[in-house]
Amino acid sequence: MSKATQCCPECSGALERDRDETVCDQCGLVVGADRIDRGPEWRSFSDGDASGKRTGAPLTRSRHDRGLSTEIGYGNTDTRLTGRKRRTLTRLRRQHNRARIATKTDRNKVYGFTEIRRIVGSLSLPRSIREQACTLFESAQNEDLLRGRSIEGFASAAVYATCRVRSISRTVDEVVDESRADEAELQAAYDAMNRDLGLPTGPIDPREYLARFATELELPNSVERRARELAGDAMDDGLASGRNPSGFAAGCLYAAARDTNANLTQAAAAEVADVSTVTVRSAFYTVTESE
Repeated sequence: MSKATQCCPECSGALERDRDETVCDQCGLVVGADRIDRGPEWRSFSDGDASGKRTGAPLTRSRHDRGLSTEIGYGNTDTRLTGRKRRTLTRLRRQHNRARIATKTDRNKVYGFTEIRRIVGSLSLPRSIREQACTLFESAQNEDLLRGRSIEGFASAAVYATCRVRSISRTVDEVVDESRADEAELQAAYDAMNRDLGLPTGPIDPREYLARFATELELPNSVERRARELAGDAMDDGLASGRNPSGFAAGCLYAAARDTNANLTQAAAAEVADVSTVTVRSAFYTVTESE
């Protein structure tokens, strides 16, 4: 409660604001009333009865119903429930879970969103990637692109396509390793989405991989900076066109390590980029010959 600057018209006492009423603290006169409670609506019972939220969880695109449906949980079993009531509660819970997914379309969406959440968690990607990938999967389903194709392939392709759009360095092999789909299923789903949905994807910049590769190889910042300069010059000259971007990034790191006298072998650079040493060596020759 906060003290008001006005005085009571009866006894000139101080006025206090208590919820929707302004009351004199001397004589108790109700000076004014505002029936609109302008305080917060939520109450949070996590810290006791004083603050408990009734607003519920925020909306999310990673669930087929956007998180609006209710759920009959298990919680702590009430010892006062008899065997008949327990069986009734179990049947209610089962029927409720069935009613949440009314159509086959919703069932496929639930499975696809679950797969997307699993892949995103395994790749340590942010929540925004999960939300956008689920939106892309739903758009593909609305365009009837899933007919005759793998749901797992579209889930993994949605994650890979979102990473491409957001310029996050994740290769196809990295996504396939965490997915239940193989590379052919992912590629077929990605081609369908890229063709029919018009994804704003362009060529992958090899510089997107440098920070992650340098961290995994425990290289100093000077090597990463030098590799970024080499990759930028190669991109400007068009030397990286048609090359494996991760392998070209590994080649730039190897060339930068040679320039700064850092300890890095071609085998280590090839292993972190999941390419062969021939790819790293070819990128290294291209970068060094262009200087």
